[in-house]
This record gives sequence, C-alpha cells and structure tokens, in this order.
Amino acid sequence: NMNFLPGIWWSLPLILFWATPPVTSSWWYMGAVGSSRVMCDNVPGLVSRQRQLCRRHPEAMLSIGRGVAAWTAECQHQFRRHRWDCNALERGQRLLGRVLLRSSRESAFVHAISSAGVVFAITRACSQGELKSCSCDPEKKGSAKDSKGHFDWGGCSDNIDYGIKFARAFVDAKERKGKDARALMNLHNNRAGRKAVKRFLKQDCKCHGVSGSCTLRTCWLAMADFRKTGDYLWKKYNGAIQVVMNQDGTGFTVANKKFKKPTKNDLVYFESSPDYCIRDRDVGSLGTAGRVCNQTSRGMDSCEVMCCGRGYDTSRVSRMTKCECKFHWCCAVRCQDCLEVVDIHTCKAPKSAGWISRT
Repeated sequence: NMNFLPGIWWSLPLILFWATPPVTSSWWYMGAVGSSRVMCDNVPGLVSRQRQLCRRHPEAMLSIGRGVAAWTAECQHQFRRHRWDCNALERGQRLLGRVLLRSSRESAFVHAISSAGVVFAITRACSQGELKSCSCDPEKKGSAKDSKGHFDWGGCSDNIDYGIKFARAFVDAKERKGKDARALMNLHNNRAGRKAVKRFLKQDCKCHGVSGSCTLRTCWLAMADFRKTGDYLWKKYNGAIQVVMNQDGTGFTVANKKFKKPTKNDLVYFESSPDYCIRDRDVGSLGTAGRVCNQTSRGMDSCEVMCCGRGYDTSRVSRMTKCECKFHWCCAVRCQDCLEVVDIHTCKAPKSAGWISRT
C-alpha cells in the first residue's frame, strides 16, 4: 500500500504513476500497480530518456514505486529525531521540492537514499523474476574459491550491476539535461547512493555433506537489508562535505581547505541548512510545533533542541504495555497487559504559527 505518498491522483485504472511538478535538477516519480501498458507519454515531469525507458520497461515502473516506498520509510526513520524529519513527503511534493532546491545536506541525503532505493528495488525484482530484461546475476556460475576454499555458484545471486545500470540511466537522466552546479551535485550524490547498496552485497553459502559437513558448498550473492544502506548513508549525511565549484565548472573543491577532498562515497552539498524551527514554505520546513521531544535526552531529540528554545507542553496519557514477561519451556514468552501512565512532551508553537513565505 503506497497511498501515504503525497500528490498522487489515482485517476486511471491502467496506470498508477506519480511525478512531482517539475523541479529543476531533481526527480520524483513513482510507478505503481496496473496494466502492463503504462501510458508513459501522459506522465508529467519525465525527460525524453525516462519516457523511452518507461516504454521499453513498463513492468519496471512498479519496482520503482516499491523503491520509492522503501527509501521514503528509510528517510523518515533516519530523521525521526531531527527537526527536519523527512515528513514533508506527507504534506505535498511542492514542500519537499523546496528542500531539494536548496542544495543542502538534507537534499544530498534524499538524492542518495532515493537513488539507492531504485537500485535495491530493481535488483530485487530481477532476482524474483518480475522483469523481462534481467534475472539472476549471469556471471555467478561454475566454481570459485574464497578464504574457506572452493565452492560452486548456485541459487540466485542478486544482479546488482543491472540494478545500478538501470537506476543510473533512469534517475540520472534528468540531471544530465543540466550542466549547472546543482546537477553535478545531484549526480555525485545519486552515485554515492548506488554505491552504498553494492557495498553491502554479501556472500551466503549452504553446506552439503555428511552430517552437515562443509565438504561441498553452494554460494550466492545477496543484498543486505535496506536498513544497512540507510544507516551507512546517515553516517555520510553527518559527515557530508561542503563544496564549491572549481574554476572551470567541471567539478568540486572543498569550501574549507581544512577538510579532505570528497571521495565518490561521500555526500556533498553547497548551502548550509536552515534551522527548520518554524513553518517556512521557501525552505520546505514544517517547523517543530507539536513535535514530541525527549525531556531527558541531550541529543537532537531533546526538548531544548527540538523546540528551538520555545518550551514544551506536557500531557499525561495512559497506554497498554506488555509487562511481567516470562519465558516458558519450550519455547514461548508470555506477558501480562499492564496500564502505564506516561508524560508526553510536545514543542510549543511560536507566537506566530502560520506559514512564512518570502515569495
């Protein structure tokens, strides 16, 4: 169920596809369920290369939709304790578009995680036989050797190279139309996201032999859970490097010479982030009024930081929780239902709680 995504008009039974209003140097689109005939020409916001891929691989649009759902959930998980919590997605794509137009660290993360989400979804669809254009990794056949000895390739190795190739062609197509600094930044972060998925490709094996001895092994390559990619890109977000264009306009150089030059795995950004304390359409900020904060924390989710010094309200609520859990042989855990009374702290609104817009 992908109904939580904003701005989707489920109008035609043959196509459930979404593209945000044109935002230069950014992409938003979503494939979803329907007939194999996807009316690609009627999807707004696609460049010609994307329309070609849509016509050639209509079944891949459903996978892209799953990728959107995966990276959206991951983005919201990673930012759940921060003032900007990636939930602008639920309030309309125009608001999220404002975030992306700023070339900030948040924009860098969103481009990386969304590109990774497409790689993950397309690769998974290949392995599950859902796409006509790909299947399991054709290179993983015959015998091979690792630190544990010889083994045979078997099962279905995830075709990560195809997933990366397709995501690069589809996601990057819009950025390649532009030659400006933001397009170069987005291409860099898109690539960092794709590389992050491949980083966690792991070899799984099954042993064969008497009493489970590993005299014979069959192995295959499989992607790790998408959470690992999200955690890795979150670390890259926290260590993102501010850059400026070099003199000939072909690449980046660090804004502060004290910092190292970014690698292909690093996220890069141009502009400092706003504080996201108040509702501001121009920067894509929903503000933090009403957000739950942690009174005992000293981190980003603390009431002092989350509420931007405005203070917070406290309400006492009752909720059912599992308690007095006991392990019973064999093999169950049984718990009691207990009524728990807790204090919930929510950030106060600023004196003027309406939208700020500079346009």
